[in-house]
Amino acid sequence: MSTLERGESAPSHGLSAPQGIWLVAEREIGSKLRSKAFVISTAILVLGALALVIWGGFQAANSSGTPVAVTSDASQYVANAEGLDVTDVADRAEAEALVESGEVDAAVVADSDSPTGFTILAESSAPSQLLLQLAQVPPVELLSPDDVNPALGYIAALGFGIVFLLAASMFGGTIAQSVVEEKQTRVVELLISAVPVRVLLAGKVVGNTILAMGQILLLAAVAIVGLTVTDQTALLQGLGGPIAWFAVFFLFGFILLAALFAAAASMVSRMEDVGSTTTPLTMLIMAPYFLVIFFNDNPLVLAIMSYVPFSAPVGMPMRIFLGQAQWWESLLSLVILMATCVAAILVGARIYQNSLLRMGGRVKLKEALAR
Repeated sequence: MSTLERGESAPSHGLSAPQGIWLVAEREIGSKLRSKAFVISTAILVLGALALVIWGGFQAANSSGTPVAVTSDASQYVANAEGLDVTDVADRAEAEALVESGEVDAAVVADSDSPTGFTILAESSAPSQLLLQLAQVPPVELLSPDDVNPALGYIAALGFGIVFLLAASMFGGTIAQSVVEEKQTRVVELLISAVPVRVLLAGKVVGNTILAMGQILLLAAVAIVGLTVTDQTALLQGLGGPIAWFAVFFLFGFILLAALFAAAASMVSRMEDVGSTTTPLTMLIMAPYFLVIFFNDNPLVLAIMSYVPFSAPVGMPMRIFLGQAQWWESLLSLVILMATCVAAILVGARIYQNSLLRMGGRVKLKEALAR
């Protein structure tokens, strides 16, 4: 049992707000780390992510050579290259036709204007394996420069969507259960005798945010290790920026959701009723996942998602990964998210303060928001 639960803390006037917040946060973190279910689920998540990353890397390394069309006057430029499945073609026109039809990923053609003597033709992006195999990097001409790589886009969408969905729903549900459990057992009466209600809410949010961010950073480390072990450093470099932005957006997005989950749970007194108040929040968490999976190749939907606070942690990193966002757009989206986060904390604190000590039936939202 924690110091707060034993009632050994000084009264609220003897604790500063930061001290009270940290005491509650320590209690939340400690209880979670002592939970076998949490430790086991985290270990399974990390091991699963590591296995998936390593498997994907080895699959890419063991896959067949990159299909490339090569004109007869450019064959000497790829004579010593490894990992290529070469198709000989007569001229540039035939090479372009094979690239546009999808039979090859790229084509190498002679080009007297190029400083290297040849040029690579590709549909939307040149295969990195081909570029790495060549002694000199030639000019690259994209036949459809506005198109994006659907496979990479889908993988990135799946990754961002799943991580946001799992982390937000797991810790959001944990906060809600903790609040209701404290009301049922009357522990909350001991807690608020030591710290003010708003400090109690802030401590819960801070503690669970630390745990959630710890999982996010752990998964990022797993991705780095897995991609490094499988020698996929090129892909790692491309994902570095979007992953960093995802962590920043997730931080504020989770604080927003955590405050609302705690407030929603405080409106009920039984564990059986917690779903009635938290279901709308769960739907808000699930919506970005399904949207980014089904519309990861739709610039308009992604643009809207990147400015809606509840979906910005998924939408904006996706746009950054796809190269669709200007530098100022990520900053503007972050400002909107932070402003919404502050508003959610203020509203959540009012609901939490007005509902926490009310037992019995569900507290109506109008009553919870009353001054």
